[in-house]
Amino acid sequence: MIQPLERIAIKVGSNVLARADGTLDVTRMSALVDQIAGLHKTGMQIILISSGAVASGRSEVQVTRKLDSVDQRQLFSAVGQAKLINRYYELFRDHGITVGQVLTTKESLGTRRHYLNQKNCMSVMLENRVIPIVNENDTISVSELMFTDNDELSGLVASMMNAQCLVILSNIDGIYDGKPDDPQAHILYEIGPDTDLTRYIQTARSSFGRGGMLTKARIARKVADEGIAVIIANGRQDNILTDIAENEARLAAQPGSRYEDTDGDRTRRPVYTRFTPAPQPASGVKKWIAHSEGFAKGCLHLNADACRALLSDKAVSLLPVGITQVEGEFEKDDIVRIADPQGHPIGVGKAACDAAQARDLMGKHGQRPVVHYDYLCLE
Repeated sequence: MIQPLERIAIKVGSNVLARADGTLDVTRMSALVDQIAGLHKTGMQIILISSGAVASGRSEVQVTRKLDSVDQRQLFSAVGQAKLINRYYELFRDHGITVGQVLTTKESLGTRRHYLNQKNCMSVMLENRVIPIVNENDTISVSELMFTDNDELSGLVASMMNAQCLVILSNIDGIYDGKPDDPQAHILYEIGPDTDLTRYIQTARSSFGRGGMLTKARIARKVADEGIAVIIANGRQDNILTDIAENEARLAAQPGSRYEDTDGDRTRRPVYTRFTPAPQPASGVKKWIAHSEGFAKGCLHLNADACRALLSDKAVSLLPVGITQVEGEFEKDDIVRIADPQGHPIGVGKAACDAAQARDLMGKHGQRPVVHYDYLCLE
């Protein structure tokens, strides 16, 4: 008997939960809850990252004056989040399952301490068979404080919680080798680390969400590189979550097999795009650093020799001798960007000293690392 996966993260996008008029599609929401409840009852731990607050609030409020995009988002999400979580609460209660709300912001995950506090909160919920329902707190997340969208948030949550699989539900079946509406286009079932996705992905944003397929693919590749399988699938396809869970369980039971190998009857194979996970999972702190680019407080510019050393196959720390410029102001343990001689970013890391000390040490031999290898994440 194939054992179910132990822990998965499921992200439900706005285009899955919203009708054409932008209001909440309760029927679709109910169908997804039925599937999640079925997986939960097998013993699986599930983290649900759900959009839909704005769509939920849009039908509740009659706006008396024209609002800018930020005001509109804050208003609709403030009203809609209460309605959305209440709807989830009622639907899951019908299955005898308890859920809890987790609202977060990009800023609240910017330090290691806050990150671990968030992780502990959801860990306690999962240990007690409570499904965390995570969403960005759109009432206070504005402009530069926002995640790109909930795809970025879902990648961070899946990584933080050591999920075996992240499922990103959209309104198309996956990534195609052409435009999805082109009859000649075919879905890419399996995407490895060397696949050049820029050949295939359109840059258009989704109708109701802030991101698009380009964002999903970028997040998917990053999370897969950390050892987590990532799936992009159509949330409007019947029983998609059940089919994905069964197929992923087969793959977990057959190490080295591919998505296409798991079912001889190709007509029954669930349709979705799967990003192959790296064989060696990243450490917990490196996962945090990998998702912390948006929290960077400064930038360390390197000379050519230091850049080559860091990008080699060897485990190398960033020494002061290789730094040519220290940009910005940061404290010890803050996240900093690392750039090549042309100013192009090559990674992020946790600083072992503050900006003033880094400037004082810059270019000097025989000094301790400014960023140790254990706290360095390269692109």
